[in-house]
Parts: sequence; structure tokens; C-alpha cells
Amino acid sequence: MNTANLQLKGLIMAMASICDAIVDKQLLTREEIDAALSKAQEAIEEDDDHELSGANRAAILFPIRVLQLASEAGRKGEGATFSDYAKRVGKLS
Repeated sequence: MNTANLQLKGLIMAMASICDAIVDKQLLTREEIDAALSKAQEAIEEDDDHELSGANRAAILFPIRVLQLASEAGRKGEGATFSDYAKRVGKLS
């Protein structure tokens, strides 16, 4: 696997843990984190960069979608691996 992919995998899972800690410390609610992730997703989807292919746009959205799934899992008191989240994102696309 490409080293950059491994680094992104670690970064995404670290961000998921940080989001959980933020909720646990009651700094933000899951809903507020979800709203921020949705805002980021909407900004990417509304970007009129016509040079991006659908696959490139999906790649940009991938970490946001993983974090959204991790937030949903946290809300349910569940956890998952990066591979589990990646498979679920693939089914969403």
C-alpha cells in the first residue's frame, strides 16, 4: 500500500478518536460535529472545479464520509475498524 494512504488511514482514525474525545468532554455535541462534517461535504460538492473527475471528488469526500460513519458509530456506542468504515463508504458511493 502507498505510504501516503497509510498516513491518511492513521490521520482519519486519529481524527475520529479526537471527535469522540471532544464529545466526551462536552465541548461539542455529535450533532455539531456532524453539522461541521456536512458543511465540509457540501462545500466540496458545490465546488465548480470542472477538472475533477467523479472519482477524484469521491476521493476527496472519502475522509469526511469515514468520519461521519465513525460519529454515527460513536452515537450508537459502537466502534469499527478503518476497513469496516472504508467498506461502508464504498457501499454509499
